[in-house]
Amino acid sequence: MKNTIIFDFGNVLIRFDPKIMTGAIVKQPKDAALIRGVVFDRLYWDRLDDGSIEDEEVLARACERLPQHLCEQARQVYKLWYHHLPEIEGMRELLHDLKAAGKKLYLLSNISIGFEHGYRSVPALDSLLSLFDGCIFSGSLHMVKPQPEIFAHLLAKYSLRPEDCVFIDDSPINVAGAQNVGIDGILFRGDASEVRRALGA
Repeated sequence: MKNTIIFDFGNVLIRFDPKIMTGAIVKQPKDAALIRGVVFDRLYWDRLDDGSIEDEEVLARACERLPQHLCEQARQVYKLWYHHLPEIEGMRELLHDLKAAGKKLYLLSNISIGFEHGYRSVPALDSLLSLFDGCIFSGSLHMVKPQPEIFAHLLAKYSLRPEDCVFIDDSPINVAGAQNVGIDGILFRGDASEVRRALGA
């Protein structure tokens, strides 16, 4: 088994589910559906991932698209989304077992600057991500997977050799991006036991 395991975050360690994140704040189904469709629009989130848009601009643009009486709820959904991220069953246990076996663990996530600055305020997230030897978040770097530059940044920052690493992501494009720089890849299909078998853990 490789000695360095690199994990994606969303839909690998946690479920990124706009319905859950919105429903935690907005109880009226029609309002929740409307807010969800605007607040989690990829129009904003792709730019949040590469750091080309800031939180307040997202909120302002979202409110322009929503009825005024829904703006405050929309702001709460956006500001608290990472407080409502269910963990994917079996993944925390896998991280613990890999660490116990002496493996080095790293996180490589396309995710916003706001998350990077705020996740430690959520105890479950703080404890989960504290299991990693290092975390790379895309927003503050202005580069995203599957760009080779972000993989190169990870390797350089932590003095890793690609041949020692395996990368786990739910996106085939991102897995291919890792393979293009010499890192073995595993496509995550939602099953922690499948990953465990693939890693021989």
